[in-house]
Amino acid sequence: MVKKFDKRLQAIASAGGNLLYGGLKGIEKESLRITTDGSLSMLDHPINLGSALTNRFITTDFSEALLEFVTPTSETTWEALHHVFGIHQFAYSKLDDEMLWPASMPCRIPVEDKIPLARYGSSNVGQMKTIYRRGLGHRYGRQMQTIAGIHFNYSVPQNFWEVYRDILGENSDINEFRSEQYLGMIRNFKRIGWLVLYLFGASPALCKSFSNDKATTMKSLNDETYYKPYGTSLRMSDLGYSNQNQSRIDISLNSLSEYVRDLSNAIVTPASSYEDIGVKVDGHYRQLNTNLLQIENEFYSSVRPKRVAYSGERPTTALLRGGIEYVEIRSLDINFFDPCGINQNTMRFMEALLLYCLLLESPKLDSDELIEISKNHTSMANYGRDPAFKLIRDRELLSIKDWADEILDGVFSVAAEIDQHDNNESYSGAVRLMQKLVDDPNATPSARIISDLMEADIEFSQFTLAMAESHRDYFSTIAESSRAKHELYQDEVDESLQRQMDIEASDIISLDEYLSQY
Repeated sequence: MVKKFDKRLQAIASAGGNLLYGGLKGIEKESLRITTDGSLSMLDHPINLGSALTNRFITTDFSEALLEFVTPTSETTWEALHHVFGIHQFAYSKLDDEMLWPASMPCRIPVEDKIPLARYGSSNVGQMKTIYRRGLGHRYGRQMQTIAGIHFNYSVPQNFWEVYRDILGENSDINEFRSEQYLGMIRNFKRIGWLVLYLFGASPALCKSFSNDKATTMKSLNDETYYKPYGTSLRMSDLGYSNQNQSRIDISLNSLSEYVRDLSNAIVTPASSYEDIGVKVDGHYRQLNTNLLQIENEFYSSVRPKRVAYSGERPTTALLRGGIEYVEIRSLDINFFDPCGINQNTMRFMEALLLYCLLLESPKLDSDELIEISKNHTSMANYGRDPAFKLIRDRELLSIKDWADEILDGVFSVAAEIDQHDNNESYSGAVRLMQKLVDDPNATPSARIISDLMEADIEFSQFTLAMAESHRDYFSTIAESSRAKHELYQDEVDESLQRQMDIEASDIISLDEYLSQY
């Protein structure tokens, strides 16, 4: 596998044109709105941030209090970060006394039924989005849905594909070839995705107001804090998104047709455990349906194949129409120590890592390997910094350092090729920084958080609130990054409110009819 990787990378370098440079990057970053005492905000989504239904840059996820910032795509990490910064700065200028929670695990949160669902207006599509979230609450719990993260969206440079098809000696349709290669990238990312949790996991502790049964079995750091001494990303553990509710859903990544088939089957296959919830009870919708998945987006995975869908088009329909356009990486915790939650070195490393996954040979996944992947993922999330911890590969135990060193050697080669474009070492430098974290587990974000909590002898919620205050002050004291971008975000606020009104005025059928047709 490594030899094929080396040959492919060498062929790409020999082809010229710096084919690995300039892939499109986009960031989706979630943040809870909090009050000045660190509690979850109970206020409506601020109207001066526009319509959560139609604003391209600022929307909400599960809760009315869970903001989601969405950047346009950018060729450079600097431009992507500039958008993340600009949206944060714009949002803070509209939040009055509220702040953004800087951690993935939630703030002081109330009991389940007190957590407000996101609302999107009176239109059929807006009501459907709220019903879907109500269903998520019934199925998985509202508290779990307040866990926040960062999604890294990436597409390989467009001029890469035809050259790469020639390098591999393929003659298939370019869309089919691209989809097949993206799925190979995704399979390899699943295999080595544990490395992302190790390097960027930043959720080893949580507030005890998060009253999950599994949380109560954790160690107490103090009266208000649970933690795992060697945990990296509790967000990605069975405490968070890797929960057993979806373990019965088997979605193949071995071909696009199989992926679409399995996902389509899941949204039409009844689940007896969800029938007790009901669909429409006493005139009110509790969920969209009683199937394994209400809609495709309910299926959680650390990585998803994606294509931009037309208005009203299902994700699976979009994939069948044009193939895979980009990948969405969903396993990044919010960087607790960075005001934007992510930085350029993280983006550069993730880009090089994904290209490494693309160029590496990617056999089809079978059930045995999927079990190994799941065990590695869950174990890394819970105790990945334990010196005695071993990963599993091909039924053999392997140390984190040995496997990570092997991966980083390949990623560094990719990064060096990307760096040829600007004749600098920004991507290579990012990989070197990650190598230091592999060499010293105590330097990882998760280890730093535990160390800081212990040294300060402070509750998780108090510690994180102090960080929220420092981030707020940072954005308020830094000069506005770009007047043009500020105006872009403000124009979107105004236009999004008008778009929502237009959508609401255009409805000509009832909600029942709309949901039936959908």
